[in-house]
Amino acid sequence: MYIKAVVIAGAKKENFIEKSKDHFDISVKEKAEKNMANKRVIELLALHFKVPKGKVRIINGHHHPHKLLAVDIE
Repeated sequence: MYIKAVVIAGAKKENFIEKSKDHFDISVKEKAEKNMANKRVIELLALHFKVPKGKVRIINGHHHPHKLLAVDIE
């Protein structure tokens, strides 16, 4: 399953909004340095879909707020 996410890194408050079943707005406290924000986004999506973190990966947008992620749901 492909997921589109708009990520705000370095936010004061963590926020996870499901706009539709495959589109999310995510705010994380971690800064966009050393891949910290991307790791937290993966953790949040893994928790939401109840899958291990290894089943969630970023396809496109590693250095951009608009990300395309793949979630392997079995």
